[in-house]
Amino acid sequence: MVVQEQKEKPVTGYETIEWVKLIPKEDLDALMNPPEYLNDIQDGSEQDQFSNQVQNAIEAASNDTYQQALVSTKVLTEMNGKKIKIPGFIVPLEFDDEQNVIQFFLVPYFGACIHEPPPPPNQMIYVTYPKGLKVDDLYQAFWISGKLQTALFEDQLGTAAYTMNMDEFELF
Repeated sequence: MVVQEQKEKPVTGYETIEWVKLIPKEDLDALMNPPEYLNDIQDGSEQDQFSNQVQNAIEAASNDTYQQALVSTKVLTEMNGKKIKIPGFIVPLEFDDEQNVIQFFLVPYFGACIHEPPPPPNQMIYVTYPKGLKVDDLYQAFWISGKLQTALFEDQLGTAAYTMNMDEFELF
């Protein structure tokens, strides 16, 4: 792992939060209690393939609170405007001329949007950082700090229900 020596001066006044603080209770309850039919799908089976999961999700979504929670854009409005510090993994979206990441999704687990299906939109943060962040290892988790906004951002890699202009970062 190589991360260029980039350190922002620590800024005070950020509330350290976990990802569950961004998800409404009804969505969290639905995700913590998946429907029984998911237990019947064998790992590696045709039904377990991502493309089939998407089709099954679309078919089941109309009446299934679990499937609805997987694509929920519901946010906690009280988080709007809060200065937070949160850990996560970077999914690069845009780079500057020096190949520093200037726009990215912050996600709660490695591989989201790339190797794994994206998390629910209310578990993704679209982050901008015009100064650019040198990321040589996508396995590296970061703490990011900034002012959180409840605003929808859509990209081909996913949808975020929160946005942030990052003020500072540090390795997790």
